[in-house]
Amino acid sequence: QVQLVESGGGLVQSGGSLRLSCKATTFTLSYYSVGWFRQVPGKEREGLGCISSRDGTLYYGDSMKGRFSLSRDDVEDTVFLEMNNLQPEDTAVYHCATDVSPLRVGKPCSPSWLYDYDSWGQGTQVIVSG
Repeated sequence: QVQLVESGGGLVQSGGSLRLSCKATTFTLSYYSVGWFRQVPGKEREGLGCISSRDGTLYYGDSMKGRFSLSRDDVEDTVFLEMNNLQPEDTAVYHCATDVSPLRVGKPCSPSWLYDYDSWGQGTQVIVSG
C-alpha cells in the first residue's frame, strides 16, 4: 500500500515560519515528483507547487510565490515545504501527493501538475493565529 506521511504542522503566530516534511513509508520518494496542496474545510483544495524528481524543477501555484518554497533531500528521501511569514489565511491541512505509476518514475512535474497524483498523505494541520 502506497503511503505518504506529512509532518511539521502545528500552531504558529502570524509572521512565523514552519517547515513541513513529506516522506514515503512503502516506496522511494526520490524517484517521483511530489506536489503539495492545502485544504480548508468548505473550500476547494489548493495546489501550492510541485517539485520534480531528479533535477528538482519547480512549479509554483500563485499562492506560493514569495513566501513558500519547495525542496527535497534525496539522501533523507524527504520533500520539504518551507513556509515563511505565515498569515491566518494560511490555516489549512497541508498534503503532499505523488503518482507512483511506473510511467512516472523519474519524470518531472508537468504543466498539468495540479492533477498528476494518485497517492496522497493524510495531511498535517497548520494553524496560524493572528
